[in-house]
Amino acid sequence: MKVCVVGLGYIGLPTACILALNGHNVVGIDINESVVDMINKGLVPINENKLDSTLKTLISQNKIIAKTTAESADAYIICVPTPLDDNFSCNMHYVSNAMESILPCVCPGNMIIIESTVPPGTIKNIIKPAIENRGFNIGEDIYLAYCPERVLPGNIFNEIVYNDRIIGGVTDKCEKVVSTFYKTFVKGNIFITDSKTAEMTKIAENIYRDVNIALANQLSILCNELEINSLKVFNLANKHPRVNFLSPGPGVGGHCLPVDPYFVLKDKNDSSSIIVLSRKINENMPNYIASLAKKIINYIPSPKVTLWGVAYKGNIDDTRNSPSIQIINKLKELNCDFQVYDPVVKNCCIETKEESLKDSNLLIILTDHDEFKSLDPKLVLRTMRNPIILDSKNILDSISFMLNGIIVYNFGNFHLLN
Repeated sequence: MKVCVVGLGYIGLPTACILALNGHNVVGIDINESVVDMINKGLVPINENKLDSTLKTLISQNKIIAKTTAESADAYIICVPTPLDDNFSCNMHYVSNAMESILPCVCPGNMIIIESTVPPGTIKNIIKPAIENRGFNIGEDIYLAYCPERVLPGNIFNEIVYNDRIIGGVTDKCEKVVSTFYKTFVKGNIFITDSKTAEMTKIAENIYRDVNIALANQLSILCNELEINSLKVFNLANKHPRVNFLSPGPGVGGHCLPVDPYFVLKDKNDSSSIIVLSRKINENMPNYIASLAKKIINYIPSPKVTLWGVAYKGNIDDTRNSPSIQIINKLKELNCDFQVYDPVVKNCCIETKEESLKDSNLLIILTDHDEFKSLDPKLVLRTMRNPIILDSKNILDSISFMLNGIIVYNFGNFHLLN
């Protein structure tokens, strides 16, 4: 089967590779000419496990090709971004343009599948009419469905194949045809529903995670005010068979959690109050971490600060909506000398962790890269001046550092800064 994947970013490119690995003839479409050129040379524009070697092999075997314009195919999968607009609503610009680009190529018997996160009702109210205006009958000669992606950056190849998937078909025939297609590359369970339910399910999944992170962050701040170690509280509470607190942190980043809840928050009425509050809590966490850093450097003459991590999540290079960037901008306002290091994000200003720590007074850990977790106290003592560490990701064994005379603050003892 020939498949056009529209949008060759963090979801689209791995999806295109998985399809090609499973015997499909894949054409990847992206409006960015430099991205297309890179892909056709076997080079990846994003950092993702297995993607580099897999793409090189597929390109060399002519099993996948990238282009800037759509062409005729059996199936079209749209994987373009849906960011927020200036009014904190879903910006449908990329999805609309993707649809416009494929419709001249569509013919009877084709599948059109949306994987981009969209507000409930988008498929039936926007996508379906656009197709019908071309004279097609949905469920008879065009098979339309919403199939949200469910992947964890850094493990996308595995999760595209093994995670359960939802097929939100517009008609019964759409559900049947599209689910049969997904079974050619998905080994997880496939669940059938209507498109609007599938759209809301995707958003609900991300709201669930955002709300639970906000709960951990809110309780951590409360524990700080009460001079209680929140990490101990969570560890003990999680011994309860029906309790599972997430880890508090410096904020929520990425393309999903800070964005998708707003797709159902147009009116911000009582029916969505907990979602609004959770967003407010998580959006304020970078300010909270920056305020703690300010308390530390206020007692240091001519402080030099090192910030580790620009990516929003460990071991990936994705900086979209990263709380690290917000914290860095806050520290710029303090007019202190600081430098940034991230071993995964390309073109960071400092090339080595040793260089980043040289003569620094304060190290702020903002991302849980594996390299940061293995930080050696001896390196800290050798490179930093009167070292203090603010571990906003709770990834260091603070006891081993304190035994070496290094002060470590994390969500367990932030109250010591009060």
